[in-house]
Amino acid sequence: MTVESRPTPIHGPVFAADPQLVYERLRRHGAVAPVEVAPGVEALLVTDYQAALDLLRDTDTFSKDSRAWQRTVPPDSPLLPVLGYRPTALFSDGETHARYRAVITDALALFEPHRLQRQVAGTAHRLIDRFAAVGHADLIAEYARRLPAFALTTWFGVPQEQREEVVDAITGLIESTARAGASYGKLLAVVTAMVAERRARPRHDLTSMFVTHPVGLDDDEVIRQITLTLIAGHEPTTNLIGNALLRLLTDARYAGSLFGGAMTAHQAIDEVLWHEPPMANLSAHYPRYDITFHGREIKAGTLVLVSYAAANSQAAPPTDDGGLRSGESAHLAWAAGPHACPARDPALLIAITAIEQLGSRLSDLELSTPAEDLLWRPGPFHRALMYLPVRFAPVAG
Repeated sequence: MTVESRPTPIHGPVFAADPQLVYERLRRHGAVAPVEVAPGVEALLVTDYQAALDLLRDTDTFSKDSRAWQRTVPPDSPLLPVLGYRPTALFSDGETHARYRAVITDALALFEPHRLQRQVAGTAHRLIDRFAAVGHADLIAEYARRLPAFALTTWFGVPQEQREEVVDAITGLIESTARAGASYGKLLAVVTAMVAERRARPRHDLTSMFVTHPVGLDDDEVIRQITLTLIAGHEPTTNLIGNALLRLLTDARYAGSLFGGAMTAHQAIDEVLWHEPPMANLSAHYPRYDITFHGREIKAGTLVLVSYAAANSQAAPPTDDGGLRSGESAHLAWAAGPHACPARDPALLIAITAIEQLGSRLSDLELSTPAEDLLWRPGPFHRALMYLPVRFAPVAG
């Protein structure tokens, strides 16, 4: 069989509707397949589990610095707000990466679990109060997107009147559409003003912690680390909540689990991380020199992405009618190696709390539209529902 050599698009509605079908086709190329991540922009996508681990752990062969690749794409490419170089942990190697990451991990360590859980639970109840008496809601726009936003914007001290703007900006840039550049600009503007204010008057918040951290970041470095943390903390957590709620509402094995059944929110989240990770394709790397990697010749500077979703589906533990057999943390939803996501624990806590609080308040929640009619947001990087409409018996606040 001749394998189609043209890159396969992974950015449009066809891919969003059934990405696993696309991944199966991509495997005909072997461990690494040619893809199109935006109109006219090509890359290679790692779909094999072992190859993904090999890439994520090999800092000698692969770099995270995107500057050489960036010169090969149009300056207005919608990919640049996500993949364009910035002085952050995401685009750095070696000692520079360690310096930036230390600030982020030290900041995230301040998310004391019990305090965070109480805050998220309280916010969950306030959000549910807004629609509980109505009898219907969109659990993405009215719930899943708002909970992580509350946690992050509160801890960073984002002004109340700018919190919606921050959330809209993050959503816009991740979708990698024409509005991505403007969305990133709006986010930068909010964070830039916050950093300038904290330089003059530090507070007891994470923005001040970034500004005053002993490693001594300059203003631009602080701004970039904060925007990275906001993006990486909000979008995946929102998608994780939405994808897990959909599984709880539609998978027969979870019947009743949302309302205290045998299967737990933690199990649903674990299975989502295996089969529908909230960030499906990312971990951009660039070979430092021409290489042969798992049978494919790759030129230096080529954009190589890791498909967590494709790799996970290849290595996922089996399930049966008796329940899930968890693979613990062997999935790649949080990536792996030195650039593995540092926000795993707070993200899991927020997602689990969000689901448990919803189930405790609305005992007859069900989809108000057939699951097959739900739409997924197009884009190469995420696995995210556009909306999640539900109905239930109205409940007094």
